[in-house]
Amino acid sequence: MSEENNTKDYIVTATAADYHIRAFACTTRNICEESRRLHNTSPVMSAALGRTLTAAAMMSIMMKGDGDKLTIQIKSDGPSGGLTVCADSHGNVKGYTPVPDCIVPAHDNGHLGVSTAIGNGDLIVVKDLGLKEPYVGRIALQTGEIAEDITYYFAVSEQTPSSVGLGVLMNRDNTVRCSGGFIIQLMPDASDEDISVIENNLKSLKSVTEMLDAGMTPEDMIEEVLKGLDVRFNDRYDTAYKCDCSRDRVEAVLVSLGEKEITDFIKAGKDVEIHCDFCDTDYVFNPDELTEILKKSRALKK
Repeated sequence: MSEENNTKDYIVTATAADYHIRAFACTTRNICEESRRLHNTSPVMSAALGRTLTAAAMMSIMMKGDGDKLTIQIKSDGPSGGLTVCADSHGNVKGYTPVPDCIVPAHDNGHLGVSTAIGNGDLIVVKDLGLKEPYVGRIALQTGEIAEDITYYFAVSEQTPSSVGLGVLMNRDNTVRCSGGFIIQLMPDASDEDISVIENNLKSLKSVTEMLDAGMTPEDMIEEVLKGLDVRFNDRYDTAYKCDCSRDRVEAVLVSLGEKEITDFIKAGKDVEIHCDFCDTDYVFNPDELTEILKKSRALKK
């Protein structure tokens, strides 16, 4: 495996079985470690958020429009309080969870208790494709283990039979050792023989983290899942944790609040602080700056 593949997060796409199957796979260690660092997540929440960020990264490049946006939200009753992940069509992802320090017992097999932290609830996928209304798909959580829930989402909301594998492996010091995943999707004309080959491959497949920790690349994972099906690799995309917030964007939000809201802030005589949950950045506006923002708000009405 090349040094570049060791250090840089990326996604690969492929087709197999004469284009009757499409595949996506990625390595996302840097994304998941940046998420862990920003939010100071517990190991179980590093895994939960990391798995969802990984899924969103692959799903993001399924979108075609330059300005398309994807949001995956888990609304649940578990101690984690759920989570939210966003992505654009260029492979940039960001996310947060309201209870980053959530700690729950590990499962009996020693794996992190992601399903316990998530609990029961819904998985919601919102795709803003530049149309009048965004597409919204909502399913009940099946297991809370993320990969199984994304698999169920594809089957129910997009009518696309899929197999999703996601994994995040932690070091003893709670940093991310490796992470990544794959999505395999059957096209409508996939044959029973093709499906049988994939099912047999999946039965003997090691976990995503076992494969990555052994040095396998996203390309290797696809070759393993689709062994015997004439894999053809297509494109490679960089993917990264990137928050698109900025002071200008936050100022635009304040302007949009309207004259009354901004005037109330100014009358209070205190700084206004706005926090970005995705990158843990605080934006502070003093009364003088708010006065300038008020002028901009008034100018928009003229």
